[in-house]
Amino acid sequence: MSEVYTIDVVGHLDDRWTSWFEGLTLTYPSADHTRIVTQPIDESSLHGILAAMRDYGVPLLSLQRLMGDPAVAHSAVDIS
Repeated sequence: MSEVYTIDVVGHLDDRWTSWFEGLTLTYPSADHTRIVTQPIDESSLHGILAAMRDYGVPLLSLQRLMGDPAVAHSAVDIS
């Protein structure tokens, strides 16, 4: 079963991430914070995104699995 995830990281990721991984949406809740929202993906695809962040040294703030519409993820509570 595919899930929707939000991944919060330190820093601003650029649009290359959306071209490398289909279905990602990037938002910028604060000056040094990027929120990544996935379309429904399976766990192996999620691990690929997390591995890329590790390889590029992107610090992870949080990871949340959400049920339902990805649009809800954009209004999730800001953790900063």
